[in-house]
Amino acid sequence: MPDLRSLETGTPWVELKTTPEDWENAAPALLAGMLAQLHLIRAFEESVLELAGEGLVHGPAHSSIGQEGGAVGSIIGLRSTDAINGSHRGHHQFLAKALTHVGGIRSDLSMVVTPEIQGVLQRTLAEILGLAQGYCRGRGGSMHLQWFAAGALGTNAIVGGGAPMATGNAWAQKHSDTTDLTINYFGDGASQIGSVLESMNLAATWKLPVAFFIENNLYGVSTHVSEVTADTRLSVRGQGFGIPSWRVDGMDPLAVHLAMTQAAEHMRSGEGPAVVEAEVYRFFHQNGPYPGSAFGYRTKEEETSWRARDSLLRVAAEMQRLGLVTADEVAGVRAQAQEAMRAAMGELLESDPENESKRRIRPALWPEPEFVDVGLRGDASELAGARTFDPATDAVPMTPSKFVDAVAAVMGRRMEEDDRIIVLGEDVHRLAGGTNGATKGLAARFGDRVLGTPISENAFAGLAGGMALDGRFRPVVEFMYPDFMWVAADQVFNQIGKARHMFGGVNPVPLVLRTKVALGSGYGSQHLMDPAGIFATSPGWRIVAPSTAADYIGLMNTALALDDPVLVIEHVDLYGRADEIPEGDLDYQLPFGKAALRREGSDATIISYLSMVHHCVEAVDQTGFDADVIDLRWLDRASLDWQTIEASIKKTGAVLIVEQGAQGTSYGGWLADEIQRRYFDWLDQPVQRVTGSEASPSISKVLERAAIARTEEVVAGIELLRAGMGGA
Repeated sequence: MPDLRSLETGTPWVELKTTPEDWENAAPALLAGMLAQLHLIRAFEESVLELAGEGLVHGPAHSSIGQEGGAVGSIIGLRSTDAINGSHRGHHQFLAKALTHVGGIRSDLSMVVTPEIQGVLQRTLAEILGLAQGYCRGRGGSMHLQWFAAGALGTNAIVGGGAPMATGNAWAQKHSDTTDLTINYFGDGASQIGSVLESMNLAATWKLPVAFFIENNLYGVSTHVSEVTADTRLSVRGQGFGIPSWRVDGMDPLAVHLAMTQAAEHMRSGEGPAVVEAEVYRFFHQNGPYPGSAFGYRTKEEETSWRARDSLLRVAAEMQRLGLVTADEVAGVRAQAQEAMRAAMGELLESDPENESKRRIRPALWPEPEFVDVGLRGDASELAGARTFDPATDAVPMTPSKFVDAVAAVMGRRMEEDDRIIVLGEDVHRLAGGTNGATKGLAARFGDRVLGTPISENAFAGLAGGMALDGRFRPVVEFMYPDFMWVAADQVFNQIGKARHMFGGVNPVPLVLRTKVALGSGYGSQHLMDPAGIFATSPGWRIVAPSTAADYIGLMNTALALDDPVLVIEHVDLYGRADEIPEGDLDYQLPFGKAALRREGSDATIISYLSMVHHCVEAVDQTGFDADVIDLRWLDRASLDWQTIEASIKKTGAVLIVEQGAQGTSYGGWLADEIQRRYFDWLDQPVQRVTGSEASPSISKVLERAAIARTEEVVAGIELLRAGMGGA
C-alpha cells in the first residue's frame, strides 16, 4: 500500500461571527455611522426601483437591497485614498465609499444628511438616470459608477471584469510607498471566472494589497451557487493561491467590519492580498422591483427567512439593546433618508405636461447629443511643445541599427528619463530581452520595473489597465503574439479601451501595448494574426505601425507621451532588418498623426503599413509604376493622416490598399469603405486591395505562403490597377 499523508495549505481560512461583547465594545459612533449609511443606501435603492417602475431608468436597475451590510461594513473604516471597484450590482458599494468620503463616520443621528451627503445622493441618482450632472456625465448609468476623488474606481458590467483592474490599482498603491489598499467586489457568479482567479494568483505572487470581496448572494440571476461549484464556501478560493481568507455573515455589518479590519491589517503590513466572503441576499430579482419567487427560482419561505435577517434590523436591534438609540430615533433616521431622496428626485424630475399624473426627467438635465463621442480619446494636447522630427523628410546624420535594437534602445532611454514607466509581459525579464530581444538589457538596468508575468493575459493586461487609471505609472505591456489578446479581450477592449469614455471622458488611460505580427514565421493559425483591423474598429485605442527603426523611436516616444491607450504593432520581418536611426538621438517624437510618403507618383495611391511598405516600394520599383506609396504609421480613425491621403487621391484618382494578413480581420476593409465614402467623386475606379487569403496561415510553408501577401501580390495588385486605368 502506498504511504498517504494529508497535506495542508498552511494558509489561514476562518469564519468570523460576532458576539454580544463585540457589539458592546464597538464604538457608538461606528454603529451610528453604519445605521445612517444603511438607511441612506436603502432609501436610495427604493427610489431607484420606484423610478424604474415609472419607466424613468433607461436600462437595468440592479438593486442592492438586502446586500447593504457587506458594503457598509467593509467600507466604513476605509480611507479616501483606499480604493474600491465593483460589479454591475454596485450602487451600495459606490454609495458607501462616497458617503464615507464626504461624511466620515457620523454619530449625530438627528442630522444624518449634510449638504455634501445630499450632493452624493443626487449626483449618483443623476448618473443612474443618465444625466449630465452625474459622476460620469450620464454615460455610466447604473452599472458604471466612478468617482476617483472618493476612491471609487468604477463599477463594472462584465462579470469578474474588475478584478485585474483592482489588482493593478493595488500594485500602484504598493509601489507608491503608501499603505493604501484596494477592494474588488464581485459575486458568487464571478468566483468561477478566469480573470478573478488569475488576479488572485498574480496578487498573491506579488504580495499586492488587494482584497477580493465575494458577495455570495447565492444566485447568479436564477442559478443557485450549488449548481455551479462543488464547494459553495467560496472563500475556499484563497486556499489555492495562499491567500488568507475570512468568511462572515454579510447581514451582520459589524462582523464584516471586524473581518475587513483584520484583512486590512494584513494588507497594509505588506503581506499581500486577502479574500473576504460575505453571505448576503438580494431581496429582489436580478433586475427590477420583483422578488425572485415571482420567477419561480426561489421560495417565499426562503425570502422571508432572509428578510428577517436584514442588516438594517440587525444594527438597529443591537443599538437599542445597548441603549444607544430608540425605536423612534431609528424611524427618524429612515425618515431623513427618505426625505433626502425625495429632495434629490425633486431636483431631477418634474410633472409631465402631457400627463400630470406622471413624472418626467427635466429636459434641461440631459447631456447634449454633441457630447456623444467627446472623450473617446484625449485631444493629444499633452504633446504640445514636444520636439518632433520626421526621418522621412528631415535630414540629420544617421547611424546603422537593427530595428529590434532600436526597440530596446528607445525603451531604455524612456525608462531612464521617466521612472513611471513599467514594462510587463511574459518572459520580458529573461532570455536576453524576451523572445525576440525587444527588451534587451532592461531587466539588468531597471530591476523590478521590468515584470515577468505568469501566463495569464487577462490578469496582467487588466493589471496594467488598473495601473494606468491610477495615474502614477505608465505601463508598457508586451503581448508575445497578437492572437493571445483574445484571451484578454475583455480587459483589452471592454475595460482599457472603453474606460475613458465610459466614465465620462475625463480620466486618462496612459498605457502602451506592444505586440508583433509574425506572418511568415511558421507559427501557425494561433500566433500570426495582424491585429490592426480589430483595434481600428474598437473604440478608444490609438494605433501605430512603424516600418523603419527611426520611425519606431519617434512613434514609441509619442505613444509614451499620450494619455490614451496606444497599440504599437511590430513585425518580425523588420526585427533583423539592417536599418538606420538618427545619430545620438533617442528623444524625438514623430509628428502626431503624420504619414510618410515613401515614393511619389501620379498614377495611383498605394497605402500600406509595417513591413508591407517595403514590399510596396519593391513592387513599384519592379514594375516602374508611377505611384505614391503612403506609409500610414498611424492607423486609428482619430489619428489617421487624411490630409496626405486626400491630397494623393485627388492627384491620382486610383487607390490600392496593401496589407499582409487575412481578409476577415482586415484593416483595409474598413479603410476602403472610409475612402470610398469620403472621396468617391475623385475615384476613377473602385478601391483595390491586396490582402492575404481568408484562412489564417498554416504551419505548412507552402500553405502559409499562399495565405499571406508579399511583393508578388502587390505586383498583381498593381496590374489590376493598371487594367482599370485602361492599361496605362
